[in-house]
Amino acid sequence: MVNTKPRSRPLKVKTSSEDRVLYGLTNAALIVLLIIIVYPLIYMVSSSFSSGRAVSSGRVVLLPVDPTLDGYRTVFSYKSVLLGYRNTILYTVVGTSLNVMMTLIAAFPLSRKNFQGRNFYMTLFVITMFFSGGLIPSYILVTQLKLINTIWAVVLPGAVSTYNMIITRTFFASTIPQELIEASQIDGCGDFRFFFTILLPLSKAVVAVIGLYYGVAHWNSWFSAMLYLRDPALQPLQLVLRSILIAVSIDVSQIQDPELLERMVYMADLMKYALIIVATVPIVALYPFVQRYFIKGVMIGSVKG
Repeated sequence: MVNTKPRSRPLKVKTSSEDRVLYGLTNAALIVLLIIIVYPLIYMVSSSFSSGRAVSSGRVVLLPVDPTLDGYRTVFSYKSVLLGYRNTILYTVVGTSLNVMMTLIAAFPLSRKNFQGRNFYMTLFVITMFFSGGLIPSYILVTQLKLINTIWAVVLPGAVSTYNMIITRTFFASTIPQELIEASQIDGCGDFRFFFTILLPLSKAVVAVIGLYYGVAHWNSWFSAMLYLRDPALQPLQLVLRSILIAVSIDVSQIQDPELLERMVYMADLMKYALIIVATVPIVALYPFVQRYFIKGVMIGSVKG
């Protein structure tokens, strides 16, 4: 039998002149905001590929001027840069894995309404967001645990972020229905099996989001490494780049040769932008892979309490 029912046409919504003006102003504001955010990034990339003379004289506006790779050659001529990359990747991978695991383990029981002492433990977690022992007690604790000059000195002290744990707990509570837990218990599924075989596969969004948060924090971390890692072979990339910037800083009063001073100033300005790109590009490259998880992973976990 042929279906002779006419197809329904999509409903066209008429926009008033006020709506068109509002949309136009909104688009214009977004374009201006995009330019404000994107232009500094383009400028840094262009400056890193330009000559030192062009950077120092302010001739770089949008595209590279006198393109060259001198800045990157100088940066990677330091053997400590590659060593810093290796250390940072190690700290980021190990630290992020530990952070995500500890956060999930803490968030799962706190998301269960039948968990005894749930409010009490949640209160203890929240208190740590506002109060801490301070820098000196933390340093004494790390020293007494004999973690100085080890990877654990920069990984263990921040094993769990209360903010990320709250996001994860709320995501579990608002996304995983109680009926699913009860059905799994009827089938003989214990908490550990439920956690690994049901909960984690359904929580890829929030795992990706908190993993990115933790990863960015570890990649950019340098203060804890400066405190606890005295061996230069263990220093992360951010601390290595900081040392390079200090090393290339110029004391004008100590240099008498004008040509040498000019070359050093040009190279110092060029290296600043090359160092920024070297430290930023790897972690920025991760964002496209987890971008689709952001709305589902963060918004659901932050709306309901």
